[in-house]
Amino acid sequence: MLRGSLFSLKGPKVLCIAKNYFEHAIEMGAKDVPPNPVMFQKPLSSIISEGQNIIIPKGVEVHHEIELAFFLSKQGKNIKPENAYEYISGYCLALDLTGRNIQAEAKKNSWPWDVSKGYDTFLPLSSFIPTSQVPNPYELELELKINGITKQKGQTRSMHYKIHDILSYISQVMTLNEGDLILTGTPSGVGPVRKGDVLESFLTSSGNVILQSRFIAE
Repeated sequence: MLRGSLFSLKGPKVLCIAKNYFEHAIEMGAKDVPPNPVMFQKPLSSIISEGQNIIIPKGVEVHHEIELAFFLSKQGKNIKPENAYEYISGYCLALDLTGRNIQAEAKKNSWPWDVSKGYDTFLPLSSFIPTSQVPNPYELELELKINGITKQKGQTRSMHYKIHDILSYISQVMTLNEGDLILTGTPSGVGPVRKGDVLESFLTSSGNVILQSRFIAE
């Protein structure tokens, strides 16, 4: 009975796309964006919301990566690109925090990245905005400020793999469930987060801020 119930669980998951902006791919040592979307996962336990602080683990060099993320409104498998937006309920701002030294060691040894991405508090999220308030997800600007200084700023139109590409590709690999969160990659300018830093994220449409968040690192 227990075995059957465990294997019937279909909870939400967090899926992330790596090196989806050309300039970020270059700054990470690649020559171009990957020939197919590169996907990894973060645990739900890494999620925090405003009012909670980012914890810098001892011995970990934490880097920031601001991203546009979207939520799934229903289950889907083998989704056609032209139908992808029917599966999206809305958007949020995400900070994909990375233990860069841990990731570098993993890459050096051909190990998975899970540890570098999966620490508690390594996925600060803004509030949610429905798709009705985002007519065109490719006319948005992402900006991250640390202690009032802009560190990352990029346009979502610069994403190599668009949202419909990402959603269709992932759904060929695995079934997507209602509540799944998908991160779409980060623009260039990633860098360190230190104790005491104040991280402010902004999502702008036509010059108007439509989402923002604020987190403190400790």
